Amino acid sequence: MKNADAAWSAFDSIAYVAHNYRALHAEDAEILHIVRDHFADHFRKPGVGPVSGIDVGAGANLYPALSMLPWCDEITLCEHSPANVAYLEGQVDSYDGNWDLFWASLSENKAYRALGMDPREKFREVVKVEQGDIFALEQREGRWSVGTMFFVAESMSSSLDEFGLGVERFMRALNPGAAFAAAFMEHSRGYHVGESSFPACDVGEAEVRASLEPFADDLKVHRLNSGAALVRDGYSGSILAWGRRGD
Repeated sequence: MKNADAAWSAFDSIAYVAHNYRALHAEDAEILHIVRDHFADHFRKPGVGPVSGIDVGAGANLYPALSMLPWCDEITLCEHSPANVAYLEGQVDSYDGNWDLFWASLSENKAYRALGMDPREKFREVVKVEQGDIFALEQREGRWSVGTMFFVAESMSSSLDEFGLGVERFMRALNPGAAFAAAFMEHSRGYHVGESSFPACDVGEAEVRASLEPFADDLKVHRLNSGAALVRDGYSGSILAWGRRGD
């Protein structure tokens, strides 16, 4: 199934959050640990920030945006599904209490504790929600200085070509030297949210690395260690990649 054939308007955001983000699962805790340290190290360099950030395919997930929060004066949550756009818009003024667990994990790094203000206040000031298509990012190359894309490119289509194009559009939207992090479901066979089913592309570490290498410097690809605690059926684990956009 291609991306355009999926019923994205039927995506049940409330059911998705309830299943995935009411608690801090082991996979997400491991991702947060790696991403927070990666961003903190990157922005420790003199003269870097404040910057503009993007979370591509934000879905109903706030923690990628929270991971960029200390260094951004603007964060765009780019999302295709109208239901997810409505969920995100409802979180901007004051996000729900379950997200405090994720901020607490990020705050184990002192760079996040040094924010100097209530994260909800900063979130409200800098986050904007934009309904958009990952493939349309072609028109905005080099726009952002930090970016995330979590469980998107492999979870929007069964086509390996569309997977690769989605990764390319994400990476090209970043300017040279921009820090990034991207997460992928390994060998996903598709998934259900509420009463609807959605497509996935079967990828592993080799496909993830091959899709990112043409665009990345200092690339690291890591299969998460929390594979015994999968959040749903139909995949074999998660892969996290991080680094910098190449010149």
